[in-house]
Amino acid sequence: MLVDAQNAFADDTLDELVLRTQQGDHVAFAALYEQCHRRVYALCLRLLADQAHAEDACQEVFVQLWHKISQFNGQSRFTTWLHSVTSNIAISYLRKHKNWLQKVVSFENSGMDEAGIALCGDLNGLDKLILRLPERARLVFVLHAVEGYRHEEIATMLSMAVGSSKSQYHRAKKLLQEWYEND
Repeated sequence: MLVDAQNAFADDTLDELVLRTQQGDHVAFAALYEQCHRRVYALCLRLLADQAHAEDACQEVFVQLWHKISQFNGQSRFTTWLHSVTSNIAISYLRKHKNWLQKVVSFENSGMDEAGIALCGDLNGLDKLILRLPERARLVFVLHAVEGYRHEEIATMLSMAVGSSKSQYHRAKKLLQEWYEND
């Protein structure tokens, strides 16, 4: 069916696919998924630094997309709206799946280990380094440098002070620069 969806909508624009999906067209939704799922998964992976969690969060994004597509009103680009939805779902997913010890004892998760990164064969050098960042630094870096959120928005999303967001961003930049120079 996905091949049929791709062929049926090969000439359609993303906006047309969104409109048809809003009207309940399952084939248009499949084509929309085909056009967007790689970017959604990549953002989930950058934020979560875990392939299995990224796959689960990506799936949740598209389930929510089907249910909430009617809320997209066209005031921004669809991809901007989709990235916002994806960021929010990935952050919520991260909060839901922290184990109880992490909630009780304050310590910071390190990023993905080298073995996990090696399994992500499609990633470029910078993406591999981003996955190594500690959780809060990675989240802030991805949201600010990659997704373009302001520190005030990130602070609200992550329930932290604006100064903490800026500090985590600079920490991430410093670590990435050190790793890049040593790799």
